[in-house]
Order: sequence, then structure tokens, then C-alpha cells
Amino acid sequence: MKLLRYGSAGAELPGVLDSEGRIRALSPIVRDIDQDVLSPEGRRFLSAVDVTQLPVVPGTPRLGPPVRSVREIIAIGLNYSDHALEAALPIPDEPVVFGKSTSSISGPYDDIVLAPGSTRTDWEIELGIVMGSVASRVGPDEAMASVAGYCMVNDVSERQWQLHHNGQWGKGKSFDTYTPIGPWLVTPDEIANPQALELRLSVNDQQRQLGRTEDMICGVAHLVSYCSQFMTLQPGDLIITGTPAGVGLGMKPPAYLAAGDVITMGITGLGQQRHVVREAQQV
Repeated sequence: MKLLRYGSAGAELPGVLDSEGRIRALSPIVRDIDQDVLSPEGRRFLSAVDVTQLPVVPGTPRLGPPVRSVREIIAIGLNYSDHALEAALPIPDEPVVFGKSTSSISGPYDDIVLAPGSTRTDWEIELGIVMGSVASRVGPDEAMASVAGYCMVNDVSERQWQLHHNGQWGKGKSFDTYTPIGPWLVTPDEIANPQALELRLSVNDQQRQLGRTEDMICGVAHLVSYCSQFMTLQPGDLIITGTPAGVGLGMKPPAYLAAGDVITMGITGLGQQRHVVREAQQV
């Protein structure tokens, strides 16, 4: 299933994409794409529904983030060796974990609004893992049973705040609109192997990133298991799994986003995102 949410920001409704690419309304049968739907029982219920009997949503409504309430964003840094090398940082021997504020979440086609005064905002395409059930101190072999699905995430990063303001990387990654998610949450039955996906990102039609999840230093099962050793993962938690090489920080010389730039990106089976970059409105 490809689960989604459509409508104006803050008032999205639940939907599902049918086999012809049309949005079907889920509001007659579920409240939202929430913890109940993400649970194994919720996904089993939806998998038994005849989608063709649900109402077609007319037009082309805005798509919001595909999960109603992300409880936490758990981010993994430097999880592709080529990205660690371009950033001139050591290749880690275990996952680098940091947090992003959930207030940074936006939709897959929403504008990215530059942080006030930013001249070093960067792009990072990442595979996202959405939890569907509680996971505490699980092993890699058990970890996948707690995953509700996968989504595409742009881990937008303001490098000045990330690297030069002392402290955790989340400072540069938590500005409003700096975590676009979607367009869909794709359930595991449609992603046979999350370590066999292509990631690609372009800025102004110039390819910047092209990678494969098989090149992750730590794969999906390992990351879920690792994080569950020191925190209890809950339904709705989002783990973003790192980015391959090709970010602006690694270019010679570095190149960053400016107002008017257009980012397009996609991951195998997870759809496309498109964002126009714009300046923050003056207060």
C-alpha cells in the first residue's frame, strides 16, 4: 500500500494511492494515518480493503507528510562512506545518532523556506523508516517486524548552524520546512528489499546525488536494532538513514541553495519530491 495524506497544511485527510495512481479517500474507514493504522493490526485491516470501492479524490490536492504525528525524528549521520569522505569526516565504526525537531516536517511538494540569513542551506536525500510497533532492545532478526513502512525524506541542513554553533547537528537541521517527507508511506509488502533502492536528487535539473541503499554502512535492520538498545522505539517514530555523496558541502567549491532553486528527488518505489526554495518572509 501507498498511504498518504492530502489537503491544506494542518487539515490533511487520509488516503491511499490506487493501482492507476489515483488518490482514494480513506476517511470513510480510518481517522488518519496514525498509530492505529501504522500498527500490524491496522495494516492488516487496510490490506483487506477493496480500494476500488473507496471514493476517488478529485483534482490534484496538495499532499502533506504521510504520517499524522511523527513522535520523534531519529537521524543517522555519515551512514554512506562516500558522504563521510566528501565531508572530510572519519567513517564511523557505529551509527552516529542525532535528533531533528518534528516542527521541521513539511510536505513532499511544499516550498523549502531558507533559514533567516542562511547562505549555507544544503540538500540530503534519505530513506526514512517509520515504526509501527514498539521495539525495545530487539535484535536485527526481530527488528523488521516492527517497521510500518518506508518513505523519502530530504534532510535539509543549514551547515553554518550545524557545524559552527557548538553542539548537536540538530541545530542546523530543525528549521521550519527542513524535513519534507513523502509523498507516500509505502508498506513493507511493496518494498521487498530496502537495501536495493536507488536514491537520486537534482538541483535545477543538474544531478547532485545518485546512490544506492545497499551502500549504507549500517542497513535498515541494524539501525532499528541499534537505536532500540538505548531508547524504546514507538509507533510513529521516524528513523532517517543517512545520505550518499553529492551534497553541496562536498562540492569544490561548496555550493548551497538559493531562493528560486528547484530540488527534485526520488527513491525507487517511494515516489518523487519537488521543492522550490524561497527566502523567509521579513517580519
